[in-house]
Amino acid sequence: MVPGIAHNERAADPADGPVATQLRKGVLEYCVLALLRDGPCYGVELLQALERFPMLATSQGTIYPLLSRLRRSGLADTFLRDSPSGPSRRYYTLTDAGRSALEEFAALWPAFRETVDHVLSPGDTP
Repeated sequence: MVPGIAHNERAADPADGPVATQLRKGVLEYCVLALLRDGPCYGVELLQALERFPMLATSQGTIYPLLSRLRRSGLADTFLRDSPSGPSRRYYTLTDAGRSALEEFAALWPAFRETVDHVLSPGDTP
């Protein structure tokens, strides 16, 4: 039993709250690009990889529209591969433009994170 919480109440999971949802929306695209950097993946594989990180876990209703946007914007490409069980699977790969977008994000992320940390620190804001 968690101290301070009645036995019939559950502690709220911060990864499910509105703040986490907004943060996830801002970075999920680049996290998916980073997963594709390591090689082709299909949608369920990407969902499973993201689930290893509770703050990044998402649903099929989020990942498939995101993958479609990445393809339409030229950051990812697709191909079909036979599946050992069932119909062919659509695999996603990183394009050169996707690799460049990921590199740009990775270059900007440390300064962005540091700035947010600075602003969040009490007494550190101008």
